[in-house]
Amino acid sequence: MSLIVRKLVTLFAGVLLASFAVFCCLAVLPGNAAEVALGTNATPEAVARLSKEFGTDRPLLVQYADWAAGLLHGDFGTSYVTHELIGPRIADRLAVTAWLVTGGMLVAVVLALPAGVLAAAWHRSVRGAVLSALSQAGIAVPSFLAGILLVYVFAVRAGALPAGGYTPLTEDPWEWGRHLVLPCLSLGLVQGAVLTRYVRSAVLSVQHQHFMRTARAKGVRRWAALCRHGLPNAAVPVLTVLGLQLSTLLVGAIVVERVFVIPGLGDLLLRAVADRDLLLVQGVVTVLVVAVLVVNLVTDVLYRVLDPRLRSR
Repeated sequence: MSLIVRKLVTLFAGVLLASFAVFCCLAVLPGNAAEVALGTNATPEAVARLSKEFGTDRPLLVQYADWAAGLLHGDFGTSYVTHELIGPRIADRLAVTAWLVTGGMLVAVVLALPAGVLAAAWHRSVRGAVLSALSQAGIAVPSFLAGILLVYVFAVRAGALPAGGYTPLTEDPWEWGRHLVLPCLSLGLVQGAVLTRYVRSAVLSVQHQHFMRTARAKGVRRWAALCRHGLPNAAVPVLTVLGLQLSTLLVGAIVVERVFVIPGLGDLLLRAVADRDLLLVQGVVTVLVVAVLVVNLVTDVLYRVLDPRLRSR
């Protein structure tokens, strides 16, 4: 329990520092939110009046304290441009991005685990060389290019799947799934190729350990020993890569959302940057940072679930 408490305190401190860094980086940018909202022909009096209404005329530390206090209650403020509450907008878009990232990670894991294990088991054969070459080629392909190729094959040529757009799950589950297939594949295939290399390396390292030789000496077959003893020990280094890849998927989803015209966090962030809605940008970036920190926390906890040696320490 004390470990969980320490991790939660570390998470809170990381969120606090990250939110302050995001706030400072955007606060030092030239320009004024009131000037952006009113336009270039606004009078100084109107700019001063709107700045007071926005609260941007106060000291930066006071602005940050009010903004951070609002975050603790789920209040991200009101958009400078649309005058809408930011929290509900981020929540709606976050649900879309979460489905996309979850689907991409599932594709990556389902692809990489068998491919990596087979590549390690066949590392001295032609089949293993082919799997390794395919994974190397997959690493070199960007996710947006994979998305364009998938659209051309399955949407343009075959006409089997939609080329873009998004249908909410509550409206039509079938169309929701069809619209997510290609975006999830474009994310998962590239990340799966990266993960395959790490799974292969982890399994190769485990195969030469003493406990594997002991299992084989007792008469356990090769694949049975690998599944029963090798994979659980290879899971710890692979879990590290999974945590890093999940953070990468959050960033990669921004590009994929633009390719497939998906109304997720990436689309909201790019629109906020284009409109110079700095308060909305702060909220979206902070949510992404918190998501990455939470993933790291979960990864640390899972280390101790998978490795009894860490629990004993």
